[in-house]
This record gives sequence, structure tokens and C-alpha cells, in this order.
Amino acid sequence: MVTATTKELQGEFLAAVRKSQETVLDTISTWVKIVQSVTSQLPDVHVPLTDKFPKPEEVVTSAYDFAEQLLAGQRRFADDIVKAAAPLLPGDASSTPKATAAQ
Repeated sequence: MVTATTKELQGEFLAAVRKSQETVLDTISTWVKIVQSVTSQLPDVHVPLTDKFPKPEEVVTSAYDFAEQLLAGQRRFADDIVKAAAPLLPGDASSTPKATAAQ
């Protein structure tokens, strides 16, 4: 069971991460506006084969789909480790030796 203090610390950490993400997003938005103002005066140039590249949204989706699968696998693995080690944990009923039929 996760304690209230741990949950509170996790919440604070996630809030800090979100705040830093917002700061980076604001910075990128400002940078894009500056670049657009400068490049709007340049001629349009088509770079060959760029239409063959995946869209940025597709790259992000693919990367996060993979990360979700990897994390789910890691969670299953960690759960399996905990189950395998459970007989050694104090207070676990399965940790008491069982009599065998040979005795």
C-alpha cells in the first residue's frame, strides 16, 4: 500500500514536471513565431523525398505506443518477481514448510 506521503510527493513531482513542460512549450511557441517571421520572406523550397518521411505526429504516436508496451511488460515482469519471491516475505502463509507425502 502506498502511503499518503508517497502519493503527495508523487503529485508534487508530477506537478513540477508539468510546469517545466509548459515552460518548454511556451519557449518553443515563441521560437516558432520568430522563425516564421524570418522565413516567411524566403522563397518556398521543396526538398525531394520529404513527403516520404513519416509525419511528426506518427513518430510520436509510434514511440509512445512502443514505450507503453515496454512499460507494461516491465510491470508484468516486476509483478512476477514479487510473486516468485513472496514465499520468502515475512507473514506469507505460503512461506511455512509443507509436509510432503514421503514423510
